[in-house]
Amino acid sequence: MANDEDRLVVETDFPVRYAETDAMGVVHHATYLVYFEEGRSQFMRDIGSDYAFIEAQGYQLPVTELGVRYVGSLRYGERAKVRTWVEENRSRRITFAYEVQEPDTGATLVSGFTRHVWTDKHGNVTRVPDSWNKIFSNAS
Repeated sequence: MANDEDRLVVETDFPVRYAETDAMGVVHHATYLVYFEEGRSQFMRDIGSDYAFIEAQGYQLPVTELGVRYVGSLRYGERAKVRTWVEENRSRRITFAYEVQEPDTGATLVSGFTRHVWTDKHGNVTRVPDSWNKIFSNAS
């Protein structure tokens, strides 16, 4: 974990797996969304919880919007480093931001965001529970 400009940034590091690459050994563009999810999952664990606990409390955080910018790519055999932070925390939605970096140089290869809306277990939009609002407010 790191603090960038007074916000919590979680770094997740893992190897690029062969199944994530195309015939040229380059990470397929859609795989970076999986990397974002891995970063978000680690973020949740590092702040003291996980997504399963949100669901156990009767809430969900479906993705409602995402954006990705590609400026480089990883290859099989390299390591991915995903930096994740809360970009926006509102009463009914939360936005996570990501950077996928080349670990040796720190060069940002892919950046993006995912926006999520709070829903109850039936899919009805709801307000963020107070306990989670405090957790995410402390992390942003």
